[in-house]
Amino acid sequence: MEYKVVPFVASIDPKKGTSDHVAQQLESLIRNYTSQGWEYVRLEGVSTYIHPQTGCFGGNTPGYTTVKQMVVFQKK
Repeated sequence: MEYKVVPFVASIDPKKGTSDHVAQQLESLIRNYTSQGWEYVRLEGVSTYIHPQTGCFGGNTPGYTTVKQMVVFQKK
């Protein structure tokens, strides 16, 4: 069995966008990959730690944790 994991980041206008727009983007991504023979498995949240950074002039950016959404597909 083969697997493919694809990042999913929805993009909406904060004034006009709705959860329906997000759903449409996800549906479009799923349709695109299923047309290539992949079967949708699930949407996963992957926690990622971003390391702190020290700037050139002494400015620091603290580390933080973020969650990235990944769409999992499989081929049998």
